[in-house]
Amino acid sequence: MALQAGIVGLPNVGKSTLFNCLSNAQAQSANFPFCTIEPNVGTITVPDDRLWKLESLVNPERVMPTTIEIVDIAGLVKGASKGEGLGNQFLANIRNTNAIIHVVRCFDDPNIVHVDGSIDPVRDKEIIDTELQLKDLETLETRMQKLHKIAKSGDKAAAKQVELIEKATAHLESGKSIRSLDMESDELELMETFQLITSKPVMYVCNVDEESVISGNDYTKQLTSSIDENAEILFISAAIEADIATMERDDQMMFLEEMGLEVSGVGRLIKSAYHLLNYCTYFTAGEKEVRAWTITKGMKGPQAAGVIHTDFEKGFIRAEVMAYDDFVEHGSEAACREVGKLRVEGKEYVVKDGDIMHFRFNV
Repeated sequence: MALQAGIVGLPNVGKSTLFNCLSNAQAQSANFPFCTIEPNVGTITVPDDRLWKLESLVNPERVMPTTIEIVDIAGLVKGASKGEGLGNQFLANIRNTNAIIHVVRCFDDPNIVHVDGSIDPVRDKEIIDTELQLKDLETLETRMQKLHKIAKSGDKAAAKQVELIEKATAHLESGKSIRSLDMESDELELMETFQLITSKPVMYVCNVDEESVISGNDYTKQLTSSIDENAEILFISAAIEADIATMERDDQMMFLEEMGLEVSGVGRLIKSAYHLLNYCTYFTAGEKEVRAWTITKGMKGPQAAGVIHTDFEKGFIRAEVMAYDDFVEHGSEAACREVGKLRVEGKEYVVKDGDIMHFRFNV
């Protein structure tokens, strides 16, 4: 299950610098190199110390982490929803992502010109939000035109779509994104078929100066108070991350300690992006491979098996499961089996983060 997050923001807010930091940070890892798919798309690994521990215990031929694709979407400008600044192309790129990383400038620097002439994070956020909302309104209008006649003919499914479109349109016209709209479970499922940009979960990344990276500043306070939806907010200094990206691993740790940081901003961003979509990780561990697999929290055994291969889900019989902590405590699958820490679970088992699993199936 690939997670793709798009980095958006106005020009000159530090968006591309952050993308480059992500790439450089991963390129320095000998085990898990950064991989460029296209000029503006990169695949980076989700940091997970449990993989290293499992590797030391199992000694496999290879280790495969779970990954995120990061898309650096060129700076949006006012009017992007109508095609300004190649807006249509960039908005199409956003539509293809699972989550949005919205970078907002929260620092002063006379040497870096702001596209609108002054620093105002609330205004900047609203410009991007408005353009995305306008694009969604356009999408809904097009869909409504196709459905209206069908709904009038008595088609109940079409009538239900029209009702939801009217509800969503009113919400967008009030200046709010779809992600903040209260919906029943059946409405949520139907809304997913509309593929609206503002329905995607969002993380706001405040690009701050060095002094503000821990506690923020007046700009971050303004932005935080303006966000009334369920969204994550991170304080990151792209300038600091650019320095960290050029350092060796040991130097990075020393630098972070001096800064009073436990984890780099890039590290926090990667983990937050992974959890933004309510994902978790289970593992498979054997002599050939230790591997992390991404699933949505709440998935049951057959669905989790299907992430490996659709045949695993179709022919699911049972799963042999060990908790990560039990595996580490006892040191091997054989030892877990001996002390009764290897469980056999059926089709209704809800997979937990950190489970180590073997699937039995027949097709």
